[in-house]
Amino acid sequence: MSVLARPTVAAFAAKSLQRLSLMADRRPSGRGSAASSHQRFPQFPRTTRELTIPSSVAPARATVYLPAGEGPPPVHVNFHGGGYVVPLTELDDPLCRFLAAEAGVVVVNVDYVVAPQHPFPAPPRQAFEVVRWIAEHGAEQGWDGERLTVGGQSAGGGLAAAVARQALEEGGPSIALQVLHYPPLDLATSAKDKRAAIAKPVLRPWMAEVFDTSYVPDPKVRSDRLVSPAHPSDTADLKGIAPALVVTAEYDLLKAEGVRYADRLRTAGALVEHVDVAGADHGYDGTDDERALETYALIARQVRQAVGTG
Repeated sequence: MSVLARPTVAAFAAKSLQRLSLMADRRPSGRGSAASSHQRFPQFPRTTRELTIPSSVAPARATVYLPAGEGPPPVHVNFHGGGYVVPLTELDDPLCRFLAAEAGVVVVNVDYVVAPQHPFPAPPRQAFEVVRWIAEHGAEQGWDGERLTVGGQSAGGGLAAAVARQALEEGGPSIALQVLHYPPLDLATSAKDKRAAIAKPVLRPWMAEVFDTSYVPDPKVRSDRLVSPAHPSDTADLKGIAPALVVTAEYDLLKAEGVRYADRLRTAGALVEHVDVAGADHGYDGTDDERALETYALIARQVRQAVGTG
């Protein structure tokens, strides 16, 4: 067993990554900072307000991106990536601005709790309660909570899948689309046993080991359906789960589990579309503007169709 698989070591590494992320975010410019994210794609305006959403886990701070137009628009709830460990909320600012402008939806970008301070099951439970609150409080917030989509990139995609699963099991809220963008969907399989199409993918097994151990310290719990819906141990009937757009990346260490879950959703009649981005690796949209805009346009198109805005 790798030393990084020890919970105390993984927690130390995760907290170090959190500190590095905080330092990067405070820089006036440079990759990874809030300022650099806000500067990308300036053709899409940033009109936002802050919101705090209650949950049984902890209050969740969120940034609400407002579209142009009149009348209560539909709402899309976004969960950021970061291995369930790093609070990379601002990294998704370009995507949120794009969806508000191009899909005509309010986008609620959620700053959810992260591990190791809040390990599983806290993040998916908070995420579900946040989505349920958003669905139920649309009238007072200025959006249409009955036209609701959820999505996320990387770990955020894993949380979006967990939200859709809880909504299926708990009788709502109704979700018109779940957007799963290069998500981790099988933490029960060790990272060292996963294979990428290239020798040195962006997401290395040691990184995944830190993330997985911090998020779910007990390996026996990693087969939970809210953690590993793509693992063969989860055999529940998913008929009736929210329709899904699954986007994988050709060189990503997580591609195989994304493909497996897309196949499972197809069997359940819930797969709207699966797209594999050729020549791309995990997190490609953070650096490749052309591919990012292509994928964001795909997401916006599917969100529009799901909620009836275009």
